[in-house]
Amino acid sequence: MLHFAHIVNPVKVRESSDLYHAQPITFASILAAQERVKSMCEVSLYTTQYQEDKEIIPSGFSVLPNLERSVLDVYSELKGRKLPLIADILKVLQENSNADYFIYTNVDIGLMPHFYTYVALQIAKGHDALVVNRRRLQSKYTKVEELPEIYADLGASHPGFDCFVFKRSLLEKFVLGDICVGVSFIGVALAHNIFSLAEKPLYIPDQHLTFHIGVDVLVPRSNAFYKHNRSEFFTKVQAALKPFFKLEKFPYAALPFPKRALKWLLNPSLFTKNYLELEGKSFVHKCKKRLDEIRWRLLQK
Repeated sequence: MLHFAHIVNPVKVRESSDLYHAQPITFASILAAQERVKSMCEVSLYTTQYQEDKEIIPSGFSVLPNLERSVLDVYSELKGRKLPLIADILKVLQENSNADYFIYTNVDIGLMPHFYTYVALQIAKGHDALVVNRRRLQSKYTKVEELPEIYADLGASHPGFDCFVFKRSLLEKFVLGDICVGVSFIGVALAHNIFSLAEKPLYIPDQHLTFHIGVDVLVPRSNAFYKHNRSEFFTKVQAALKPFFKLEKFPYAALPFPKRALKWLLNPSLFTKNYLELEGKSFVHKCKKRLDEIRWRLLQK
């Protein structure tokens, strides 16, 4: 039976935080999705956290060892927010689970009841990694008891990446640098690893599989943590992954050229320079194949 290990990183927050209401809803939705898929595959639920966050974790999740450092320990010039490193979170999961596939979602991402069923079906079709975009819901939902209404709310699409499923063996190849969670570019980093390293990745931009309470798309960028993650991505993550970039593995590859170009240009989680380089390489490759074919046909005459 297919075995998934799904990890989240809970955090104890004040009532003024959006996560104060979102996390209990997230936990409940994950547990409900796990219950629904039991006959089809095994789903193990895990958390890794700081010691001070343990008290908010509900039953049903296996509490893995605490995280031992944060981005503040890695970059002393950063002050204030004790944000974990995504590489540390995934390392804890790898060391404590023997599952076939790993799942990471941000702790404010809820699951539809059929989430794991859908994922299992895509794995059965041969996909070794999935990137799932969420649906954005209005901030009116604050209680677990509202889950039926949340499930029924289609919401709006979202361009960013925040739900990741990948074959266990891929994690050993991932390049994550010191990217921290809770800030832009964590999703960008994970998605680019998947699009670069997976054999048959699947991008799911607009299905009703996950949800986020709150409709904002772009978050404030004028802070040191954003600049840190951005720098880590471009100097470490992208630099190491770029040799593995192939246009056909990235989103929108199957679309006609004009629409593909427009989608890339509009998506804030993809980068125009990369697209132009990949489109150019693809064009050269197609031209070479065409010329080679002409050569071989001439030789046959």
